[in-house]
Amino acid sequence: MMLNDRKIKILEAIINDYILSAEPIGSRTIAKKYDLGISSATIRNEMSDLEEMGYIVQPHASAGRVPSDKGYRLYVDRLMQYRELTKEEVEYLQGIIINNINHMEYLMRETAKAISVLTNYTTIVSEPEVTRTKIKHLQLIPMDESSVVVVLITDNKVIKNHIIRVAHAPQYDELNKLSLVLNNAFSGKTIEEISGTSCDDIISKIGGVNDSKTFELIINAIKQLVAQEDNIKVYTSGVNNILEFPEFSDIEKARNIFRTFEEKQILITLLGKDAADKIEVVIGSENNIEQLKDCSIIKANYKYGNKSLGAIGIVGPTRMDYSQAVSVLYGIVKNLNHLIYYITNDSP
Repeated sequence: MMLNDRKIKILEAIINDYILSAEPIGSRTIAKKYDLGISSATIRNEMSDLEEMGYIVQPHASAGRVPSDKGYRLYVDRLMQYRELTKEEVEYLQGIIINNINHMEYLMRETAKAISVLTNYTTIVSEPEVTRTKIKHLQLIPMDESSVVVVLITDNKVIKNHIIRVAHAPQYDELNKLSLVLNNAFSGKTIEEISGTSCDDIISKIGGVNDSKTFELIINAIKQLVAQEDNIKVYTSGVNNILEFPEFSDIEKARNIFRTFEEKQILITLLGKDAADKIEVVIGSENNIEQLKDCSIIKANYKYGNKSLGAIGIVGPTRMDYSQAVSVLYGIVKNLNHLIYYITNDSP
């Protein structure tokens, strides 16, 4: 079955109408509101095809259709119209940046607030990471027959430990050998530098280990310990905006989302640490965080040159106005990048 121009126009009409109304869309509504030059019956047939192709779904037997995550993905990738920010929006964002450029904490808080005000969604902003924790020394210690303690010392002289439960703990001598291997692999490195290192990479260098599953648990524990020690500040704004959308009228669903926004490590994971070159849109089920499966996230990094300083994310229902949110995020990132570069290079 082909996705022809007529089907695409009908899908776009369904998405545009659903973004505004939050109500399932029927063929009569599309025929009346959109001049597509075809009858309601033809629209109904095309909608059946779109449903069969997975771009729309029917929430109830007697209801119209709503877009699926697949439909939104097509819309974002191929149909969405970008817009320039208005003069007032640009001046508003620039004023916040200029007035707070020398006070990074205020700047991040005000940036989150500004985006939330302009979009009516929830905003997350991470502060630039000035320093990063490095591993100084690692030691694996047997605790009992089914437990191993991972002891980590950072370059800041902070000692962290984590207990790993395993089926059969390796002997003391074997753990000493693994400690030496891990120190050679990780000493002096940050979380970014070790995050791309897999167990297979290390195993291939040392010729194998007796228990690869235990070794994987150890590697993951090390990464968690270093990530926890990094002092990344995260600011949120507009969390209560979630309550304004009928999709989250269920109290338990809303409560789970609120709890998610209280977990710093989840927010850091949500924003990611990759210095993406463009705005990224993560739609509904594409999201790895279970509590936010009914949400979409639009995120981008702000930079100095090619170095990522921090990230900004906009969270809303999958029914969010992607065009507006992407435009606002692009505008703030563009202005942040420009002014950070200007201040860094031209300030006396």
